[in-house]
Amino acid sequence: QVQLVESGGGLVQAGGSLRLSCAASERTFSSYTMGWFRQAPGKEREFVATINRSGGITYYADSVKGRFTISRDNAKNTVYLQMNSLKPEDTAVYYCAARLGYTTQAMNTNGYNYWGQGTQVTVSS
Repeated sequence: QVQLVESGGGLVQAGGSLRLSCAASERTFSSYTMGWFRQAPGKEREFVATINRSGGITYYADSVKGRFTISRDNAKNTVYLQMNSLKPEDTAVYYCAARLGYTTQAMNTNGYNYWGQGTQVTVSS
């Protein structure tokens, strides 16, 4: 059972930056595909970014491409989401997700079976 704990959320003005972190309890963290998702009030949870086990392959939602960067440090069992040029529409609860091994659904919530508790990101205009 993998436990994921997100941190780094908060309130920021439009145009600002935040870095989210997700620490995993699993010692074989490097065996997990990792993803970030977000959910705004009244909306479904949506894909933000994913990174493969080695960190060499990443994919992003079109809405965040060029502004957000996902990365991982397998030695620290941690995945990050650097968010720049934040917009009010980025306001949401951000969730970290994990899946052992490879998944063909890395951009879908169905592709993951472990989730963190979420961290709130609020971007003011």
